[in-house]
Amino acid sequence: MSFKWNKVAIKTPQGPVTGIAPWIVSASRATDIPAYYGDWFFNKLEKGYVAWINPFNRHAPQYVSFSNVQVIIFWSKNPLPIMPYLDRLECRGIACYFQFTLNDYETQKFEPGLPSLTERIETFQALSEKLGKERLIWRFDPLVMTKELGINGLAEKIEQVGSHLHPYTEKLVFSFADIANYKKVRNNLEREGIRYTDFDKDKMVAMANEIQNINRFWGLSLATCGEDLDLSEFGIFHNKCIDDELILRITAGQKRSPAFEKFLGFEQQSDLFDMPPAVEGTKKVSLKDKGQRRECGCIYSKDIGSYNTCTHGCVYCYANSSAAAAEKNRQKVCVESPSLLPAF
Repeated sequence: MSFKWNKVAIKTPQGPVTGIAPWIVSASRATDIPAYYGDWFFNKLEKGYVAWINPFNRHAPQYVSFSNVQVIIFWSKNPLPIMPYLDRLECRGIACYFQFTLNDYETQKFEPGLPSLTERIETFQALSEKLGKERLIWRFDPLVMTKELGINGLAEKIEQVGSHLHPYTEKLVFSFADIANYKKVRNNLEREGIRYTDFDKDKMVAMANEIQNINRFWGLSLATCGEDLDLSEFGIFHNKCIDDELILRITAGQKRSPAFEKFLGFEQQSDLFDMPPAVEGTKKVSLKDKGQRRECGCIYSKDIGSYNTCTHGCVYCYANSSAAAAEKNRQKVCVESPSLLPAF
């Protein structure tokens, strides 16, 4: 069974094209749009569409209409630059929530392009007060272990950051750095002289136990992202970063299209899924996005970002081939506005 978004006609300067019209947009797993591309994003929203190029085949662009969008999920490590724009979404009847990654690797210098930890904490608090804490997911992601930074040290960092954040969110999401399977990440760490250590099952369990103990004083929901290990005995569950339950919750006060409500209600529709119409007693359709990793719990959304355009310079990042390439591409997007994110 395959999933397909509704198709619509889009007018471009080059002439009419056929595009898709998703209800849910992810902005973005591939780059930090809130930190770097707020102007770009809201210009595209005003224009009504964006063109996206598949990073794996670089074929003709896929055009994405904003005409049906009802919720946008932002991913960021520094959403401060986009905060002044967010009222525009409310005016359009579009809800949003943030996956806000806020780590403390200042001593380790793993994230050299970010504002200070203090500034990021202040941004987190201000954004939560603006949107509501249910719309702000705290991610300590990934957990990177080295010869110098072990489980106890990571737990101390989580506790220190969380002491400032826990009143401003409802959920903590984390993942374990998977360095062994990413040659590019290994090379980056080795180039920086970082003596990393991979998490095995025992270390993951020990880390989960530490996080559970810390969280007894906070009462946050705990979840892992993209991990197959069952940590439910610690009150830690598998996350859905694109989360239908949260989306239903935050869109409760806005006008939702009937088709969008059916989609979120897990009802089969022959115009969305490549299958016959539902019949009584038929098993409900899973909304799990099959374009993501097997361990990922996200429901279907349309991501509009591109790799090699974020210049935070995080040493564990797998989305950039190099810091130099990312900076070059970011300057092109900001100054020349080419088809990188892309911007047609």
